[in-house]
Amino acid sequence: MNHWIVAPIVLPAILAPFIIMVLRYHLDLQRIFSVAGVVGLLGIALTITAQATTGEIQVYELGDWPAPFGIVLVLDRMSAMMVLLTALLALPIVLYAIGSGWDDRGKHFHALFHFQLMGVCGAFLTGDAFNLFVFFEVLLIASYGLMTHGGGAVRLKAGVQYVTYNLLGSTLFLFALGTIYSVTGTLNMADLAVRVAEIPPEDTALLRVGAVLLLLVFCIKAAVLPLHFWLPASYANAPLPVAALFAIMTKVGAYSILRVYTLAFGPDVAVTEGLVGTWLQPAAMVTLAVGAIGILGSQHIARMVAFCAITSMGTLLIAISLFSEVATAAALYYIFHSTLATALLFLVADMVMERRGGAIAPTAPMPQTGLISALFFVGAIAMAGMPPLSGFVGKLLVLDASRGAPDATAVWAVILIGSFVTIVGLARAGSLIFWKSHDAQVVPPPEPEDEEATDIAVAAPEPHPGLAFSSVFGAVLGLILLTLFAGPALQYTSKTAEQLFTPDNYISAVLGREE
Repeated sequence: MNHWIVAPIVLPAILAPFIIMVLRYHLDLQRIFSVAGVVGLLGIALTITAQATTGEIQVYELGDWPAPFGIVLVLDRMSAMMVLLTALLALPIVLYAIGSGWDDRGKHFHALFHFQLMGVCGAFLTGDAFNLFVFFEVLLIASYGLMTHGGGAVRLKAGVQYVTYNLLGSTLFLFALGTIYSVTGTLNMADLAVRVAEIPPEDTALLRVGAVLLLLVFCIKAAVLPLHFWLPASYANAPLPVAALFAIMTKVGAYSILRVYTLAFGPDVAVTEGLVGTWLQPAAMVTLAVGAIGILGSQHIARMVAFCAITSMGTLLIAISLFSEVATAAALYYIFHSTLATALLFLVADMVMERRGGAIAPTAPMPQTGLISALFFVGAIAMAGMPPLSGFVGKLLVLDASRGAPDATAVWAVILIGSFVTIVGLARAGSLIFWKSHDAQVVPPPEPEDEEATDIAVAAPEPHPGLAFSSVFGAVLGLILLTLFAGPALQYTSKTAEQLFTPDNYISAVLGREE
């Protein structure tokens, strides 16, 4: 077996407890090992992505127990791409947390950070629906700790809300898995696809209930309206480097929809035919619209960026809901772009809040205004989908993929109007924060009791500003490279979509391997 497949899970799983048990009183050593671990994860991700480009689907059987009896990890183009995205996102964020001093404002930041990476990578690689639930819980438990890192009443309140809502999602997840298992007798996704196809149509009512519950769970994770209420306050009140890492968490929900509803409950399966497209597309369009309105109405920069995350998920899920190879290829490209763009804006928002507070209102000029405003400008045009960055390419791909859809006119209208409102909202925020600050009287930052404010409105100057800025420029470089190499990236995502829509290859690899 190819042991590289399990390495993205094993590396952070070993490193996180090592940091807690051996390095807990040595912050400098924690930083060294944490960065080395993320660099190692990036090397592993590049290796398995190179292996996945051959088109071969590889299976790792834990304990050498074959599927469907044992736990399996599956490496294909999509899982490799998502692990690579996770590693590419983690590196600038951990460097920014060190450069800004955020990792020193609470306990166990680096250990929780690696537990989070373990859960995310495991969710992308697992071939079993129950173990998808397990890795969801691992990443959520780590995220609970990261959300409240640094303490404070407002952050704790947002953390409790986050925990409560996601525990509801976890409960529904168990109900969905129990319902599906009661009908099919399996939770291995490849075996589930085989069993679902064999069930007579008259016996599929309970299975459809399970499929609907599962979709509901994934929509909670992806912050689809009306299940998005946990995200704005949670992300806005979390430490913003943590919120930047959380940009990948909503993508876990989107990934799960793509994986499960092209494999086990595919578009050609009679029992769930039309399920995802019928309900997901209108919900995604409303999500985009509400997110854009939230950007326009936000009075705090962190909350505004949280609504940017909701808007990007709306665009992404519109593409996914079309359920065609072309639309899925566009969605996969847009996943890469939106994750980097959202993380970039959260890091820039943290820089702003460190220097002048987070209120979107004129205040006294802050240090490094020109450089930070330039970074905000780059993040804003990327998020709004304006040329020349990858957001423009991604939205063009989504619009092009929707041309033949029954609701193409509505999709185009929502995406284009949403993009315009996003541009207006981000321009308003940028002008108030960076431009009018030079002539305005000082407006005090929001008090900690304000639900839209974080507990640390104006923090101490960052200990390593050069490292923090270099990290943010790393995210900018990622967007530039994604734009310059849009052709090869789209070629990869097109082949990935083709692989997703030929599930027989996945099923054969998992269930029909030679021993």
